Amino acid sequence: MSDFMKRYEQWLASSAVDEVTKEELRALRDNPKEIEERFYKDLEFGTGGLRGVLGAGTNRMNVYTVRRATQGLVNYLILKDPEARTKGIAIAYDSRHLSDVFARETAAVANANGMKAYVFDSLRPTPELSFAIRELGCKGGVVLTASHNPSKYNGYKAYWEDGCQVPPPMDSEIIREVDKVDLFEGVKAMPREEAEKAGLYIELGKEMDDKFIAAATACMIDKEAVKQCGKDLKIVYTPLHGAGLMPVTRALAEAGFTNVYVVPSQAQPDGDFPTAPFPNPEFPSVFEPGIQLSEEVGGDILIATDPDADRMGVMVKTKDGYRHFTGNMTGCLLLSYILEARCKTGTLQDDAFAVKTIVTTEMGRAIAQDYGIELREVLTGFKYIGEQITRSEQTGKGHYVFGFEESFGYLCGTYARDKDSVSAALMISEMAAIYKAKGMTLMDALEEIYQKYGYYKETLVSLTFEGMEGVAKIKGLMEDLRNHPKDSYAGLKVLEIKDYSGGIDGLPKSNVLRFSLEKNCWFCARPSGTEPKIKFYFGVKGTSLAEAEAMAKALEAEVVPQ
Repeated sequence: MSDFMKRYEQWLASSAVDEVTKEELRALRDNPKEIEERFYKDLEFGTGGLRGVLGAGTNRMNVYTVRRATQGLVNYLILKDPEARTKGIAIAYDSRHLSDVFARETAAVANANGMKAYVFDSLRPTPELSFAIRELGCKGGVVLTASHNPSKYNGYKAYWEDGCQVPPPMDSEIIREVDKVDLFEGVKAMPREEAEKAGLYIELGKEMDDKFIAAATACMIDKEAVKQCGKDLKIVYTPLHGAGLMPVTRALAEAGFTNVYVVPSQAQPDGDFPTAPFPNPEFPSVFEPGIQLSEEVGGDILIATDPDADRMGVMVKTKDGYRHFTGNMTGCLLLSYILEARCKTGTLQDDAFAVKTIVTTEMGRAIAQDYGIELREVLTGFKYIGEQITRSEQTGKGHYVFGFEESFGYLCGTYARDKDSVSAALMISEMAAIYKAKGMTLMDALEEIYQKYGYYKETLVSLTFEGMEGVAKIKGLMEDLRNHPKDSYAGLKVLEIKDYSGGIDGLPKSNVLRFSLEKNCWFCARPSGTEPKIKFYFGVKGTSLAEAEAMAKALEAEVVPQ
């Protein structure tokens, strides 16, 4: 009998497995391929935690894999700090299927190990979890979410006491602790009622919300201007069936934006994401219901947040219709606006710095240089941006002003250490209101930036390869690019190749390749750390947007495997 079939039979025979799960597994008896997919390996606790398809099996997201991950995480926290039990962990969850169940299971395991668990009373945005960890002085935290993935997925993000997702080498150390835990025999759990009596299960609600919203709104730079012109801006907002409705609408209202229209069909939490099968603000299609509402109310901008409300996307109404902004476009607009506004108000410190990832637009560098501030570059993953904030605070060197990544992640303050759609929505609205008062749209403002710094264009191509064959395919593509690079791509000479797998530029090791080409062009290749994908990032600079788009397409055509 194969190893995966042995595991399958063990689950069916185990008294630790509930009957509903066994029924699901029995229905697979005549589907060996599906059994293999579910049992050929353990769902890996990767650098950010777990993420996988919901269902029964060792390679799926379910209460058993969540309990095991939590037991390993708790063991590690206690190992690192004898006071971890008292400090506790904070737990949040979004609107996905079983997120609330997994949150309670996470708390049950922590409580059974004598550790306090601060659990939000209903769904909350991921950045509020990051904020709560710091506010409560917790040793760590967990948020149950699969971010912007389709509804069949769920996930488990692990956080450290600084509010960042666990960084290297802690991530590998936690993985080793998780790997030591037997899926059934090695896990403890305590009923909630018993934990509450022992003072180990503590519910979080409005008090933490109030503090989080206050911290997010404090990021605004020109509050007086917003009081004057905020009421004239019409904002259409969609939480895409996720956790953003309460915090985003509340923050906008408290900031003085009185014309906020929520898309009705996408307002309520729904793990099926019926109007957006891929609930990702990177996709223009998720804005279609919002565009219809915007046409009815005369909207100026459309804002969308993903299910766990850490990412934010924007569309802008122009004379030529609605324009969807990439994360790079929005990030550069925000960086330019923040630096200009801080200069005007005299709040830009001499040692100010911004942060971007290595796959994010080079326009950010041009803007930072223009304002004379340092631009720090980090690996993909917002935890590395958060790490730079913590490092500056610990050393007393540098004042963080803004961080962004191309995948629609932005952080305007230091109250959290993860990307935050709430403060990003506030800042994009502040900027849009002020530009509208000048008779400009955000598209007009972006055109000014292009004319000043050059026409930068970035694109992303993601290829999905599911299952065991997919893992091998992705590995093969990376090895081919690493071992057989060309001298030029799309007629652009290769100037430098950086292989981050060896740990260069003072950054942790990562399976990323970056090719610097002539004429300020570049491309990167990296497997996703959370999805069965390989991603190709492209960046070019042209003398016009049309030229830049043509260069990007030519580069894509040569690099991306057909």
